[in-house]
Amino acid sequence: MENYLRRLIEEGENQKLDFKYCVSDSRKIARTLVAFANTDGGKLLIGVRDNGSIAGIRTEEEFYMVETAVHLFCRPVIGFNIKQHITGGKTVLEVDVMKGDEKIFQARDENDRWITYFRHKDQNLVANRILKQVWKRESYKNGAHIKFGKSENAVMDHLKKNGSITLSQCRRIAGLASRKAETLLVNLILLKVIKIIPSEKGFVYELERSGDI
Repeated sequence: MENYLRRLIEEGENQKLDFKYCVSDSRKIARTLVAFANTDGGKLLIGVRDNGSIAGIRTEEEFYMVETAVHLFCRPVIGFNIKQHITGGKTVLEVDVMKGDEKIFQARDENDRWITYFRHKDQNLVANRILKQVWKRESYKNGAHIKFGKSENAVMDHLKKNGSITLSQCRRIAGLASRKAETLLVNLILLKVIKIIPSEKGFVYELERSGDI
């Protein structure tokens, strides 16, 4: 078991693995749980510092704070399992979060707002309206249909020349209101013409396969 934990830590933080030195706020831990559930699932190691060194949990209360996060600060309730690993006299909690089944999970913040997070590499990012629409449409399994007119062709011309586009550029170039521009981008994502490139600074939409356009 000790070798398993060591190998896990050696992977470093990534899209499916996060380290937490301690849990002092159930709301904050809820963000990571929701991000994992909305993406590929993942493991949260509590009692491990960012550099991978083992600190161990400070108190058994941290176990209950994870349960509080799941049941009070996540919706819908997330599927998870908790294991305890003891190494060098220190206890590490492994929280194994399951990928959600066609649901959008949200975490409640300090102002009682429900926020949708997703995991990108080793970060928890806030999902925008376009990403949430893509998730919903994917769950319908009806595919996507798009009729190319002046607006769509203008966006495609921009993509061919520049390789990427933002929502604000899409609105301006296509001459569309925000909601219609969002729908246009959602359709292009579902058709796998473009892909979402997220970051803390915002979202950019890049060509998926330039050779197919």
